[in-house]
Amino acid sequence: MIPTLFALGLIFAQLSLLAFGGGNTILPEMQRQVVEVHHWMSAQDFGALFALAQAAPGPNMMVVPLVGWHVAGWEGLLVASLAKFGPSSVLTGLCLHAWERFRDRPWRRVVQAGLVPMTVGLVTASAALITRSTAHDAVLAGIVALSAAVMLATRLHPLAVLGAGAVIGLSGIGQI
Repeated sequence: MIPTLFALGLIFAQLSLLAFGGGNTILPEMQRQVVEVHHWMSAQDFGALFALAQAAPGPNMMVVPLVGWHVAGWEGLLVASLAKFGPSSVLTGLCLHAWERFRDRPWRRVVQAGLVPMTVGLVTASAALITRSTAHDAVLAGIVALSAAVMLATRLHPLAVLGAGAVIGLSGIGQI
């Protein structure tokens, strides 16, 4: 159990420092580590934990404690949570202080402009990974595509779109 907890802590501490642009930017690497490298769960299990975390109230990175719990119970939940949220919180505090100190510098606008496309790309990669690991048949892929199109074309609340996708999936369309 100790080697597993150590590996879990090391993975999430590294991911904590790489979560540039938000927690969802590290989902591809998180999934790769827990599914492909350590074989702690299947891609479908990871997708299910991510969906559960997104449906629950709270921060969008609630998947981290769920992964820790799935891998090593309560100890895993605690280790994964502290490793993911601790280092990034300390680093954010230090960077925020420096960022405010240099608020009048011209390079700051350039850095901000460069961060936007990088973050969009990382979030898009996360969305593609979650889609690939959860939409394992044509019906599910269609529901994902329709949901994405509705979200892009309308101002519907994401929970309404999520609920509609769940109803379509549960209706048995494509099961016949």
